[in-house]
Amino acid sequence: MKNPLRGCAVKQHTVIDSPYGALTLVAEDGVLCGLYMTDQRHRPPEESFGARDERPFAGAEEQLEAYFAGELKEFGLPLRLTGTPFQRTVWDQLRKIPYGETRTYGQLADALGNPAASRAVGLANGRNPIGIVVPCHRVIGASGGLTGYGGGLERKQRLLDFERGSALF
Repeated sequence: MKNPLRGCAVKQHTVIDSPYGALTLVAEDGVLCGLYMTDQRHRPPEESFGARDERPFAGAEEQLEAYFAGELKEFGLPLRLTGTPFQRTVWDQLRKIPYGETRTYGQLADALGNPAASRAVGLANGRNPIGIVVPCHRVIGASGGLTGYGGGLERKQRLLDFERGSALF
């Protein structure tokens, strides 16, 4: 749905509760294009989210509820990921990491055919606009330790623990 007055995409948002605090869902022309945590690094300004409207988010809310209940392992939502071609390639790789597993930045760089790109992979990972659904929390450092997460390392650890079955909500 285009705005006939401006000829640009119509954005809408809603805010839902989760075990990780409030999540802001953003849609562009009815397609999920953002999922942001409170105090998330690289979170766009609120005024860029469009009008508050729950209607475009029924499917996303349903799948997130099932995920948090431990009933959904893979999201099946239409997504609009806006970024550079490299970022979109990294985000596509993130969606291939199975539920409950992790990969290192180096492993993702190898999967992209560029073993020297682990730092660039990390930067792209940090700019992921649809957290949880595009599971950037499943990426860890080469030593196996947690490194950077836009939603904070505590949330990252909680998400990983949840997916591994060591924490239920």
